[in-house]
Amino acid sequence: MRSFDYSRLVDKAWDTDIVNLVAKIHECKGRQDLFIRQKPVELERLIEIAKIQSTEASNKIEGIVTTSTRMKQLFEEKTAPRNRNENEIMGYRDVLNTIHESNAYIPIRPSYILQLHRDLLKRVGSSYGGHFKNVQNYINETKADGTVITRFTPIAPRDTADAVESLCRAYEQAIAKEKLDALILIPAFICDFLCIHPFNDGNGRMSRLLTLLLLYKNGYDVGKYISIEKQIEKTKDRYYDTLEEADVGWYEEKNDPTPFIRYMLQAILACYTEFEERVGFMTESGKNSTAYDIVKRYTKEKIGRFTGADVVVHCPSIGRSSALAALKKLTEEGYIIRAGVGRSTFYVRAASK
Repeated sequence: MRSFDYSRLVDKAWDTDIVNLVAKIHECKGRQDLFIRQKPVELERLIEIAKIQSTEASNKIEGIVTTSTRMKQLFEEKTAPRNRNENEIMGYRDVLNTIHESNAYIPIRPSYILQLHRDLLKRVGSSYGGHFKNVQNYINETKADGTVITRFTPIAPRDTADAVESLCRAYEQAIAKEKLDALILIPAFICDFLCIHPFNDGNGRMSRLLTLLLLYKNGYDVGKYISIEKQIEKTKDRYYDTLEEADVGWYEEKNDPTPFIRYMLQAILACYTEFEERVGFMTESGKNSTAYDIVKRYTKEKIGRFTGADVVVHCPSIGRSSALAALKKLTEEGYIIRAGVGRSTFYVRAASK
């Protein structure tokens, strides 16, 4: 069975772009506490938005969907799940809440990973929730002509428990030695986790939940305010492509996780950049600004089209109804132009503005 030894990454000569990405994320981490202290009340709204986006995006990657209206109602507990998809979505929400609230008390051990997986699938009544796989699974790819090919064959069921135990032990040892930057170690761990593919179902979702957990445990709190899963969902083709590159030679321990590490660093930095932009926007808006002032300032800085949902997300210091009322007023004044109908409605700034 493949062993896990992250010491080989310690002396690796990393490309300049990866070194720069790590350095930039370190700088963002250094600023995050200051930003969080500046706007604690407003940031609570960012947390709620991020939870919905994370749950929606991570499930969407796996083809598990519901409407935006239903998603909002489910999160506000104004309705109950009505099918398997919605139960799976709410299971993700449950585990996400656990990680947000109790990450400091969740060690990286197989028993805890199994418990998180149990809770992920609890609402659907799955018999294999909280258990390692009992049948061989495959990572397949569907070609344009509909044919399916096996891209990677994960570890056999009989070896799965030992592999996860070795993986968790290798991670803990690497963290304790403090010779390998956590930002390099986390994607390497996730890549190995996905190659093991330890569960009958839920491997992708668990990998993204574990990414959030590992970032939290190493002091990177951006996933609390900006959805990392949303960033991955927006770039999911590259997500899968880099994982495929990182799989090559995995059983022989000759694989190179660099492509996936680079991808995840770019995703994390993009989330930090968005976080700082939103906090900066809230700071510039000022305590005495009206909802109209805040929305107008957002539209003034926005290039190209945007939706009402975009305004709500990027102006977290005001409520949804206030944001939409401000959009209506700006439209009536001719400052912005409304186009499309229904769910296809969008806005653009008037050319003369």
